Amino acid sequence: MNIAIYCRNIKPEDIPVLQKILDHLASKKIGVFIYKNFFESVWSEIKTRSGIATFETHEDIRDKVEYMFSLGGDGTLLDTLTFVRDYPILIMGINIGRLGFLADIGKEEIEYAIDCISRGAYIIDRRTLLELDSNPSLFGDVKYALNDVTVHKKDASAMITIHTYINGELLNSYLADGLIIATPTGSTAYSLSCGGPIIMPTSENFVITPIAPHNLNVRPMIVSDSSIISFEIEGRFEQFFCTLDSRTEPIDSSTQLAVKKSSFTLGLIRLPDHHFLETLRKKLMWGADTRK
Repeated sequence: MNIAIYCRNIKPEDIPVLQKILDHLASKKIGVFIYKNFFESVWSEIKTRSGIATFETHEDIRDKVEYMFSLGGDGTLLDTLTFVRDYPILIMGINIGRLGFLADIGKEEIEYAIDCISRGAYIIDRRTLLELDSNPSLFGDVKYALNDVTVHKKDASAMITIHTYINGELLNSYLADGLIIATPTGSTAYSLSCGGPIIMPTSENFVITPIAPHNLNVRPMIVSDSSIISFEIEGRFEQFFCTLDSRTEPIDSSTQLAVKKSSFTLGLIRLPDHHFLETLRKKLMWGADTRK
């Protein structure tokens, strides 16, 4: 068994967390691939270095690893999509970041989580992905998003008009700062902060959420994930942004965009005693008495 570890950066106080992971994997005789840029930044701080391989691209781990550990927050986990792609690699998020809806395994659970993986005692949550079709082509060969696809005005420019179609039929012309198309996974991310609903991960839906709409009667809308959602964008300025999760590219009014459900899913590892509703209550502090 081989495991890849991806991390953007790590605080000095979290080096012991990385050390604990490496030590426990070594004790289980599990092979390790570490993201090269990250490994070079921490190699002098860790004790376990023998037998560790590195990777830089998705090709370096294809057919070589069965699992990927995301060490950070939710943003770090979103980055792993560019390495995992449609490979049968399962992702486990270890939270050394902040909120951690996706990366929900705490530092104190690391040894238990590795034990669960070595025994196969875990649950696989299959998460729907969004796929972007565009002309001209955008985002290279990774045209997928786990959380959301957004179109957004550029910088401090005026609002834009986003003519939005579902299966070719006009839904609305949104006059707003932008528009979010979110998966159930992404419903607790940017969409939620813009007033969108929370959707259960197994729901077969997308949510369309306007960003700061000009008309106050415009509200988020839930649509079937079998829908193809397309856009025509216009504004006072010719340059806009299109974003897949944390990746952004500039577009203009001539760019043709369409969003649909991807043909493959992403596998997230969930420990047996972790549940989505419990995570919601804990992360959003539902039921907490703030009067104290």
